[in-house]
This record gives sequence, C-alpha cells and structure tokens, in this order.
Amino acid sequence: MNNDDERLKDIAAHIQAILELLGEDTQREGLLKTPMRAAKALWFVTEGYRKDPDAVMRQAIFEYAGSQIVIVKDIEFYSMCEHHILPFFGKISIGYLPHGNMIGLSKLARLVNVYARRLQVQERLTREVCEAVSRTLHASGVIVICEGQHLCMKMRGVEKQDSSTVTMHYSGAFENDSDLRREFFAMLHSQGAS
Repeated sequence: MNNDDERLKDIAAHIQAILELLGEDTQREGLLKTPMRAAKALWFVTEGYRKDPDAVMRQAIFEYAGSQIVIVKDIEFYSMCEHHILPFFGKISIGYLPHGNMIGLSKLARLVNVYARRLQVQERLTREVCEAVSRTLHASGVIVICEGQHLCMKMRGVEKQDSSTVTMHYSGAFENDSDLRREFFAMLHSQGAS
C-alpha cells in the first residue's frame, strides 16, 4: 500500500467517525462505502496541494515578440471554503501583457485548478493566480478577476441565494494605467474582436 492509499484510509476513518458523531449509523447500506468515497472526493478537490503551479506553467511557455493584451476569460473553477469546508465556485478571467513570452492557453486553466483545488478564500485565490502568471511569465502586467458563489452564504448563515462575490488583483502595467484596466473590462464584455 503506498503513502497515498494510507492517507486515504486514514481520512476515511476520520470521516466515518464524524458521521457517527453527527448521529448516523455508518453500518446502514447507504453509508457503508461513503467514508472512502468521501475521502477520495476530498483528495481530488484538494489535489492542488500536491501540484507545483510554476511547474504547470513552465510546461508551455513560448517566445512571443508582441506586446498586446492576451485574455482568457470565464475559466470555471470549483473550490472549498477554508472557513466552513463548503464549496464555492465561479469563473476567473486572466489578462496579461506578454514581455517576450506567452503561455499555452490551457495552462492558465490548469493553474486556476492548482490554486482552486485547495482550501481557499476567493480573495487569496485571485491574488495567487495573478502572482503566479506574473512570476512565471515575467509579464509586463497581469490582471485577474474572479466571480464566485459561496455555499457558505447560500445554504447556511445568512442564506442569500442570489449573492455573488467579485474579487480582482492586478500587477505591473495594470497598476498604474486605468485605461489599460478599462480595455481589459471592455474586452471581457465584448463578443469578439471587430
């Protein structure tokens, strides 16, 4: 049995104990395999702890002589709130100004997964994605906007079903140039280039 299998077994044992503390009969038919299924699900949704974001990005960096903005928008993500261990999900859009390098577009989506598949808060998720793109690509500027819906607000606590949270983080040229930020937002809302 490898180390991951041992850890899954330990997680399943803890989940079984939690279910019993909640008052469930873990020997009833519907729950017999639930502890291990839940352990595997948690292992999957936290796989970002076991991935290196810089290594993911370095797999597809290419030389690029241009300097115009590149945007990948509406990258879906699913994460777990570190405060309540409940899901939050939404979309992230990333814009960057290449400075000699560009990245394979799918790597930006993979980067989002690395950080989203950890216990998170949306504010930090947004910042971490921005900093990783800036650090790895040495981009002239990076901007990231994230819109999320949080089950900790929808199914417990204040129970506000229509609420969403928007966070933004930017660096480099985007910090000092409000026109550049406006261009980013205009491109996010456009249906394509003319």
